[in-house]
Amino acid sequence: MLSRSGIAVMSINLLLPSEDEAVIWRGPLIGKMIKQFGEEVLWGKLDYLIIDLPPGTADAPLTVMQSFPISGVIIVFTPQGLVEMVVKKAVNMAKKMEKPILGVVGNMAYLYIPEIDKRIELFGKSRAREMSRIASAPLLGQLPVDPELARLCDEGSIESYDNDIMNALGESLLKVISSIKN
Repeated sequence: MLSRSGIAVMSINLLLPSEDEAVIWRGPLIGKMIKQFGEEVLWGKLDYLIIDLPPGTADAPLTVMQSFPISGVIIVFTPQGLVEMVVKKAVNMAKKMEKPILGVVGNMAYLYIPEIDKRIELFGKSRAREMSRIASAPLLGQLPVDPELARLCDEGSIESYDNDIMNALGESLLKVISSIKN
């Protein structure tokens, strides 16, 4: 499927008979589906293939790392204290699989309230620098909780989201990705 701006997208949700259908699969079926997405989807010429995975080190990340020519991993985390444990496991998995960690991104880092010009750390104090240190990788950005982004996602218009923070993250990602190609 192509997004409104022409980005090729694939998700198991696109193949379900209805959007509220549950996918109740164990590891072998998940692994097979991931491999099929890589081998049987007609992607066309790609500049990049970005694979969004659930947190942790279970079957899906393992299958991706074993089945795709991964150039690098970007660790995305939220501020909660328990996340550090998951990040450490993901970092160790990437290292054991000999996949470079390109950077880390803090998600839901804060809520900005423009009327009072205040940032509120809804889920606790930022751990971005610590996560960057744990991963031995640069901090690429910290994304806020943004009601406008949520609204655009719900409308299927995420590509029209224009935000200085997101633009800066995009620039950081391009810089890191460009360093791989050279």
